[in-house]
Amino acid sequence: MPTPSPSHSDILPAWQVCEQARKSRDPRFDGLFFTAVPSTRIYCRPVCPAPMAKTVTYYRHAAAAEAAGFRPCLRCRPELSPDDGSWRRGDAAVARALKLIDDGALAEQPLSALAERVGLGERQLRRLFVERVGVAPIGVHGTRRLLFAKQLLTETTLPITEVALASGFGSLRRFNDAFRAAYRMAPRDLRKQREHVRHDNNQPLTLRLGYRPPYDFEAMLDFLRGRALPGVEVVDVHSYSRVIGPIEQAGWLRVSAWPGGEHALKLELSGPATTRLLEIVQRLRRMFDLDADPQAIAAALSSDARLAPLLAKRPGLRLPSGWDGFEIAVRAIIGQQVSVAAARTVAARLAQRFGQPLPQAFAPGLEHLFPTPQALADADLGASGMTRARAETVRTVARALLDDRVDFRAERTLDDFASRWVALPGIGPWTAQYIALRALGHPDAFPAEDLVLQRAVPADGSRLTAKALTAASQAWRPWRGYAVIHLWRDTMTAPLPAKTP
Repeated sequence: MPTPSPSHSDILPAWQVCEQARKSRDPRFDGLFFTAVPSTRIYCRPVCPAPMAKTVTYYRHAAAAEAAGFRPCLRCRPELSPDDGSWRRGDAAVARALKLIDDGALAEQPLSALAERVGLGERQLRRLFVERVGVAPIGVHGTRRLLFAKQLLTETTLPITEVALASGFGSLRRFNDAFRAAYRMAPRDLRKQREHVRHDNNQPLTLRLGYRPPYDFEAMLDFLRGRALPGVEVVDVHSYSRVIGPIEQAGWLRVSAWPGGEHALKLELSGPATTRLLEIVQRLRRMFDLDADPQAIAAALSSDARLAPLLAKRPGLRLPSGWDGFEIAVRAIIGQQVSVAAARTVAARLAQRFGQPLPQAFAPGLEHLFPTPQALADADLGASGMTRARAETVRTVARALLDDRVDFRAERTLDDFASRWVALPGIGPWTAQYIALRALGHPDAFPAEDLVLQRAVPADGSRLTAKALTAASQAWRPWRGYAVIHLWRDTMTAPLPAKTP
């Protein structure tokens, strides 16, 4: 029987688990490991429909398989796997470094700069990656770019030059060389069956965004629908749409379920520059929480008597984030002490008055961008319906973002992020944690001052203090954010109190 590679076997699922998941093609393990077949030098997803090989090796990360000389399967397409959320979430140095790599940190900066941003030495960071991911950071970066290019080559008719730019290569020659070296074929070889199809700039791009089941897309849309801003977003029973900037090259996107029951969402995208494609996909993966591992979350939370029935009722509930950090921060400030509906009304007025209108609406309800920090830093917000104090807090946050007193950088730990935000006048712990939850998608963010949570946790109708709720939540770490979403969702079956998230 083959054995896992010793350099990263300690973080693979157990060998027997990998075997069973591969043989049953269990989609719950998609992206949690990859199966490499020495006889073909190809690596696959656990869900691959290809005939079973007798001899295989398991790898924790696609980059580790590629570093060992394997190339991705053309049938199951490893580029469609969700990322392993356990390594890209939370405050561990490797998790923060992986998020920075996803954000393109190694595209223009050396590894030493990445190591400095997460507070480690370069050699230490490389060692941690090899031990825990199975490959050095630059290998993760290179695989990420090539797999995204492979998806674009397979699913779109973008010219190969634009595919190279979209996936982060500075030139077509560098892209061709890297692709051929890694996959032993030229990029155009994936296009032979579609060479006669010309790209139409007037048609939206369509991409698959894979996830690990179960996934409650209906609940995600419900959450976003109640907070959708007219003119900026449209959420119907089937999809989420919004306008995206900048105004100089504005575009729109729509996210819906992939037809046929496939474990993926369908992204339709029109307008933005090709060079922004990877950034947009990463934003949407965070916004819709597509890389979460429901098994890991349930294992941590289901031992709690209050949460266990909620997890059983909605095993696919995910953490709904937001498209833009500043937008979420403004809406959090407006939402202090008021209902969701009232906050949405005020935010819509703000967006209508100070957002940038499009020359022509993309569709009904998609008419303007949300205001930028520059637009609100010194704006007269008196007519928006906010109190004077909250209007000043919005301006303060806008200025703080412009002068870098606060930010949404991936290298921040939750404590570091929250402490910077609560240092601003008008920003308390509830607001800082809510912003971390919905702007960063931080899995452990926990607004303990929230009245809904304080009333939802006790089973006897009483209300916990913020201190008591924080103490009770320690058993839910590092997934407290998911406990929040489950408890909020549970309260939606009855009328909500006046103060709501």
